[in-house]
Amino acid sequence: MRTCLFLFQIFIIFNLGAKETSEAIKLDVPAHHTKDGFKNNYLPEERMSKSLGTVFKWRFTRNSQSLVDFESVEPDLSFLRNNRTEETLTWIGHSTFLWQYKGMNVVTDPHLTPRASPVSFAGPKRIVEPAISMDDLPAIDVVVISHNHYDHLDKKTVLGIVDSQKSNPPLFLVPLGMKEWFSDIGIKEKVVELDWWQSHRMGKWTFHAVPVQHWSRRGLTDTNEVLWAGWVVEAPGKRLFFAGDTGYSKDFKDIGERFAEMDLSLIPIGAYAPRWFMKDMHCNPEEAVQIHLDVRSQKSIGMHWGTFLNLTDEPLVEPPVKLREAVKNAKLEEGSFITLKHGETLRF
Repeated sequence: MRTCLFLFQIFIIFNLGAKETSEAIKLDVPAHHTKDGFKNNYLPEERMSKSLGTVFKWRFTRNSQSLVDFESVEPDLSFLRNNRTEETLTWIGHSTFLWQYKGMNVVTDPHLTPRASPVSFAGPKRIVEPAISMDDLPAIDVVVISHNHYDHLDKKTVLGIVDSQKSNPPLFLVPLGMKEWFSDIGIKEKVVELDWWQSHRMGKWTFHAVPVQHWSRRGLTDTNEVLWAGWVVEAPGKRLFFAGDTGYSKDFKDIGERFAEMDLSLIPIGAYAPRWFMKDMHCNPEEAVQIHLDVRSQKSIGMHWGTFLNLTDEPLVEPPVKLREAVKNAKLEEGSFITLKHGETLRF
């Protein structure tokens, strides 16, 4: 049993960095498409590769995280279920938010189960309960998915959301190549997949898939076979940016040049240590602040921290501390880039 657990840990760890697929050989496809899948815009192929020796080095030198008793907030579920007029943002945990705006409910990367793992007995364990359970979620109109790693795409959560809204399931917006996964689990309708810079209109709303620096993998042999993405949501009078999971790259300056500014951005600030292993795929708080600046965000919220134990190595309480330092060093206005307590709702 211990051997099985160790091998599973290696599988999870190896999902944090893997070999890039080969270059595209056709001239009529986008530059980030390859013969076998996809690649990043600004990261050399050799920087995507993590040898098994490097993975073992991290495995045997890594620091275990200590449990933390995070302060959380009980969200006003009755208000959220019935709200159709007020703009709110609720942090459910990790990269999962509920954004309510002009009568629409949008959820990002929903994960509401105990582990970020393909199995129930091993893998990064949730240490803070989801602020809103599947049974208590309001009716969801749109779900945006950034990529297929287990802490961002959770099968039980996805199926639970669809099952709870059988009469009117939400629209799932996913990166290119991911529609097949939804079909395989029985969700064959209301799934739209987009390539980078492609858009989907829904009434007066437009959802744009945008490039970020990351990678994809769900099993042992499917590295980068499906795309990863961030999302820009243009709603009447408001623009939201959901960065998904990402390392820092010039992609954010490109996004900033395409859009005038972001009213609200959700940017990862955790899962960055050790830097020699994580830097290319996970930004740290200082780089998160640079993303905030690159996309000209008026207000940003830090995510991707404080939810799962031993996902990476930094102390669980460190990301918001480092973020406050980075905000101060960048001379940003107080309150322009903050974190929320688990379950906390911003009412704009």
